Amino acid sequence: MKSYGKQAIDQSDIDAVVAVLKSDFLTQGPAITAFQTAIATKTTSRYAIAAANATACLHIACLALGVSENDIVWTSPISFVASANCALYCGADIDFVDIDLDTGLMSLAALERKLEVAKQLQKLPKVVIPVHLCGQSCDMAAIYQLAQEYGFKIIEDASHAIGGTYQNMPIGNCKYSDICVFSFHPVKIITTGEGGVATTNSPQLAKKMQQFVSHGITREPELLQNPSHGPWYYEQLALGFNYRMTDIQAALGLSQLDKLDQFVAIRNNLAALYQNKLAELNVTMLTVKQYGLSSYHLLVVLLDNAEQRLRMYHALQQAGIGVNVHYIPIYLQPYYQAKGFLAGYCPNAENYYSKALTLPLHPQLSEQDIETIVSNVKNAL
Repeated sequence: MKSYGKQAIDQSDIDAVVAVLKSDFLTQGPAITAFQTAIATKTTSRYAIAAANATACLHIACLALGVSENDIVWTSPISFVASANCALYCGADIDFVDIDLDTGLMSLAALERKLEVAKQLQKLPKVVIPVHLCGQSCDMAAIYQLAQEYGFKIIEDASHAIGGTYQNMPIGNCKYSDICVFSFHPVKIITTGEGGVATTNSPQLAKKMQQFVSHGITREPELLQNPSHGPWYYEQLALGFNYRMTDIQAALGLSQLDKLDQFVAIRNNLAALYQNKLAELNVTMLTVKQYGLSSYHLLVVLLDNAEQRLRMYHALQQAGIGVNVHYIPIYLQPYYQAKGFLAGYCPNAENYYSKALTLPLHPQLSEQDIETIVSNVKNAL
């Protein structure tokens, strides 16, 4: 079975993990600091905070920005549920902004219209979470401009997008956002097994997120509220969580990071091959805007309708090609429908969902694999 996504692990990754297993620190050791520093350097951000997964990073990002009861957070309906759940963890209300059909990204026009109405109703969001679907950045400069006008904070959900660029800058530099979150799940661009990182340029936000990752505890002398009892002394300043990444994960991440540019180049080359081959079949890939480089976490095509998509799904699965669908609109999940969301809320998102199919794309695929996949798509059509 050719899965839609798969980690690429080599001997250098294995050696890095084994070295940590033989060391004195399996967690809370030097590999974490080294990984955080390497991510900050790669993204040209000032700070990077590692955590157990990207969901944890989204949660601590919301907490650091003060999201709480009576606040409102907006995100894209075409994403994994974590993009919305993080606001609910904080007691806030969640709402959704419709997408552009050609990219799958949050629609700027829909966002602006929704902000105009929310201002009149005095129900503006505290935070907006644009989702960089498939590895392509949203138009962050435009969203940032709206943030300045309407007064909301921005968390980039870049779980798909490490290694991509926007306006010739690495995604994660936070020029147009407060915090940016990456995922290192095995199907992502690079992996730490499970794991995530939040980047920011704010020392205040970085300190808050670092505390929330580890029980709300600090040992930094300048942050202590009471006189120290000795070198062992620490204080809990907030209600935090055990969201720590292990040194085992960080070591794998450091090794994988060395190959990030190579992985992104391979994904773009394979995507270009798909583009050429699928164009002959009149199968539409999502549009990639010229303002940046996609890291191509996913390769999504849009078929004619839901019936054709279902037939294609079954035909490719039977041929040993592990296709998938990304994503069901979050608000159509029973949990969110119980909150009052109804079908038809974001028409473009539902239109997209009815046609979207994810084809395999990862560095372990060869050009011959792409030829085989496209040939099976042709046969299914």
